[in-house]
Amino acid sequence: MAKKQGHPKTEQSESGNNNAAATNFIRTIIDDDLKTGKNDGRVATRFPPEPNGYLHIGHAKSICLNFGIARDYNGTCNLRFDDTNPEKEEIEYVDSIKTDVRWLGFDWEEREYYASDYFEQLYDFAVHLIKAGRAYVDSLSAEEIRDHRGTLTEPGKQSPYRDRSVEENLDLFERMRAGEFKDGAHVLRAKIDMASPNMNMRDPAIYRIRHAAHHRTGDKWCIYPMYDYTHCLSDALEKITHSICTLEFEDHRPLYDWVLDQLPVPCHPQQIEFARLNLSFTVLSKRKLIELVDQGHVDGWDDPRMPTISGYRRRGYTPEAIRNFCDRIGVAKRDSVVDVALLEYCLREDLNARAPRVMAVLRPLKVVITNYPAGQSEELGAVNHPEYPERGTRKVPFGRELYIEQEDFMEAPPKKFFRLAPGREVRLRYAYFIKCEEVIKDAAGNVTEVHCTYDPTTRGGDSPDGRKVKATLHWVSAAHAIKAEVRLYDRLFNDENPAAAKQGEHFTDHINPKSLETLTGCRLEPSLAAAQPGDQVQFERLGYFIADTADSKPGTPVFNRTVTLRDQWAKFAKKKK
Repeated sequence: MAKKQGHPKTEQSESGNNNAAATNFIRTIIDDDLKTGKNDGRVATRFPPEPNGYLHIGHAKSICLNFGIARDYNGTCNLRFDDTNPEKEEIEYVDSIKTDVRWLGFDWEEREYYASDYFEQLYDFAVHLIKAGRAYVDSLSAEEIRDHRGTLTEPGKQSPYRDRSVEENLDLFERMRAGEFKDGAHVLRAKIDMASPNMNMRDPAIYRIRHAAHHRTGDKWCIYPMYDYTHCLSDALEKITHSICTLEFEDHRPLYDWVLDQLPVPCHPQQIEFARLNLSFTVLSKRKLIELVDQGHVDGWDDPRMPTISGYRRRGYTPEAIRNFCDRIGVAKRDSVVDVALLEYCLREDLNARAPRVMAVLRPLKVVITNYPAGQSEELGAVNHPEYPERGTRKVPFGRELYIEQEDFMEAPPKKFFRLAPGREVRLRYAYFIKCEEVIKDAAGNVTEVHCTYDPTTRGGDSPDGRKVKATLHWVSAAHAIKAEVRLYDRLFNDENPAAAKQGEHFTDHINPKSLETLTGCRLEPSLAAAQPGDQVQFERLGYFIADTADSKPGTPVFNRTVTLRDQWAKFAKKKK
């Protein structure tokens, strides 16, 4: 069971964000190998996704680890697609994976490989195993094979076809390749040990019949190698030195080594397992992510609520923030759950430095300044970033009619409400003090306008007589503001561990019904009319936003909320100190 990870120390800078890389157990293994001259001093890793879906944040951890190790040891990291299942793999997924790896900041140069590149060699290796008496064609059905496999406490039973002669196995295997048999009629199995305590060693299947076109090889093949058989041989053929994978493959390591020990491969990589990423309020199972997409719970793989890299990119996450997050969580041998608030903290930390400040009103309430001349307007100076004065200022228009947030006004405010209310004075950011004098309502009693007066001596926000106010509000000029759609994204799940559904529950039962709120009547300061898709800003007091890369256009912007300004992790970290 994964334990909850608290405030983590940075164990390793895999992404290059830190100057000095601390050690971890994988680097210790590599350091020891280099000291002893193993692998002739080479370090070669790979990132080997199966192209049957989009990459998610857990893959980002593996990408940063494998490419980071290769960089720091002057080695190489291959991008290899383990494309052994033609029924689930598509070119769309291949292209998305390459886009995501590049976006994260890594380059595999000319080392782009596919398991399908090795299909002929893998077939020849299988023939080698048959000739050596290490593999046989089994004609049991899939259900019968499962029945013969045994349990964790009981050994398996040998197939009645296990002792077929080498000649018969070779003939059947060749006819399998020729397309003579239907799907499921036969499989090729490794002949290992049906009594092994490790279920993976109980004569695992290494080839199955699939009359399905492959996205790269077309109809050339109707038999396809199994993942466990293919993966280790692909590593060996590419002369990988350290095959780094997640903990669920630990029980597969004996099979990885067995296959390589039986065959004349150019090298024998070392498989090393590390803990996969588990993130609170998130599901990272590819099967569950596919279900979310296929059942319409989200609007595709790049929905900004999805934990896919493409979803995070469209949401407004930066590659720097994700690499920094991967650095901070480190590399461990035991499973743990990382608080999603840490990922959001890394994002805020990055966006705080890069995002210019602008003003936007998401739920507008009109304010009429009754003592401001009708038809007059002026331009006020606003800083683009308070921490970086060298980034300059911009002009924001001010006039008689403004918009403020509805939540910034209350007709009958509670004791600790310091924003605008009848008879109360507040500061408008970069502008003037205003005082509420009258409230206008419609026939239903809803507040439609607030009439105020302003103090012209307070331009810029200071009062010459030393008068103080307790609130500063953001605003936009009604005459100059642009209309926009703003999408308020929140966490997709309400439950901290949505994947651990209780009896009678499904993980989708925990979907947050308020994970997306679309606002169509928003008003933005006029500078945002020129926003380009992908532009990132901070709406003052509201959060960080990005112009949607799919739907936003200059003049008609659509903004997605990336993350709010509220930072739970920073508060937690402060308490820990």
